[in-house]
Amino acid sequence: MRLPFTQIDAFADAPFSGNPAAVMPLTAWLPDAVLQAIAEENNLSETAFLVPCPDPETAEFDLRWFTPALEVTLCGHATLASGHLILTAMPDLAEVRFSTNKSGVLTVSRDAGGYALALPSLPAADAADADLLAAVGAALGAMPGEVWRRGEDYLMAVFADVDAVTGLKPDFRAVVALAPGIDLMLIATAPGTDSDIVSRVFVPAAGIDEDPVTGSAHAVLAPYWTQRLGRSNFTAVQASRRGGRIGCRLAGDRVILTGRCRTVIEGEYILG
Repeated sequence: MRLPFTQIDAFADAPFSGNPAAVMPLTAWLPDAVLQAIAEENNLSETAFLVPCPDPETAEFDLRWFTPALEVTLCGHATLASGHLILTAMPDLAEVRFSTNKSGVLTVSRDAGGYALALPSLPAADAADADLLAAVGAALGAMPGEVWRRGEDYLMAVFADVDAVTGLKPDFRAVVALAPGIDLMLIATAPGTDSDIVSRVFVPAAGIDEDPVTGSAHAVLAPYWTQRLGRSNFTAVQASRRGGRIGCRLAGDRVILTGRCRTVIEGEYILG
């Protein structure tokens, strides 16, 4: 069995920037254990698998995402990369829809030489918990001014400036201990300098100590910063080693993220 795969840098203006994702179109779903083994072999933040959607009125493709350790419920950059793969192969198509198990239908459309990705908005609430604030500060190695929570899956630590975020030296075991047994995403954010906001994202429980550029984190960041900045359009930089720039817009219950993609590897898996 030969399975094509493409590695794509998402939210990237040039190769070797942004967040790499593997995208593998399939004719039908393979066993979950095989999908997980392929994602572990790729050893990227996410591998996206897509198959034709049985209901073309709903979407063109069904989409699932796996880290090297587990399947996740939402991944922005690998969805953008999947859209890049399909829209590059089908130049007459303006938009592609992906049906997902946990996050509904996600769309990727062409946008000014790049792409626009529509994700569900995930507004957080101020945790207002002194013990949690102290625990997050200890895990990140610096005390944030606020901690916000979205369900059990997301924590957002708000800092005063860029230097506080870029200077963080997290204790990843302590990050995992913030929510034992949960694939917690810990987001650190602050006002930006050459962008409106800056962030870093840590997901060690999912096998990703620091994610290079995280679309789903901006589904949490966008509602918060829209309210704080007093406008729904803003620019974002994720200040990982690779780094990436994202355009953000809150539109009702959707967050629209814009960025570019670059294909860097094309190949195939040989199984059996």
